[in-house]
Amino acid sequence: MPRVRLQFQTHLNPAEVRATYLSFTKPHPRFPLVRHKAIGVALVNLRQFDSPERYLAEIGGKNRGASLAQRARKRGYTVAQIDRNAYVDEIHAINTSLTERQGRPMSAAYTSRTQHFDQLPNYRYYGVLAPGGKLVAYANMGYYGDFAALAQLMGYRNNDGAMHLLLVDLVSSLITEKRARFLMYDTFFGASAGMQAFKRMLGFQPHYVSYELLD
Repeated sequence: MPRVRLQFQTHLNPAEVRATYLSFTKPHPRFPLVRHKAIGVALVNLRQFDSPERYLAEIGGKNRGASLAQRARKRGYTVAQIDRNAYVDEIHAINTSLTERQGRPMSAAYTSRTQHFDQLPNYRYYGVLAPGGKLVAYANMGYYGDFAALAQLMGYRNNDGAMHLLLVDLVSSLITEKRARFLMYDTFFGASAGMQAFKRMLGFQPHYVSYELLD
């Protein structure tokens, strides 16, 4: 696996960035000699693509990320930045649409209806809208320094490609913006085979990662 050193920059949101740095670098709950998010971290190296088109070519082919995203686009799905407080009921419906994900019961953080969402200054919030405007998937993404990380990614389980479209458009926007070097989507280890395959078809690869905390 490639080795990468990522920077946390506290000026983006001091309390939240520091808390995330401490979470990522604390001992792993099952392997205490290893940092929590150090081995097998799922990253897209955004700098290897000089345009979104190059990224789409990389993840092209039958039943890969680009083709499945295009399937959703042809069916009328669109991706947009959203105010989550305009979709409180829709987000709750997505969160409770399955009792288990990744072979584990949904936690109370998802099954309890959130009355109001805070908007963090270093975050962007995205949604996939079906024809007619129904929210069918959403993603919360934080900027932490020279990388961005997905904090939540959730949607209805179907074969329309909406989740693929969400990540394809999100990665494409990051490539165009040129603000972050990498996008992180948790880790490969501990993820189901299906989730690992989903990450790979969208360009995520496992990395060894170390971190530094900067002002």
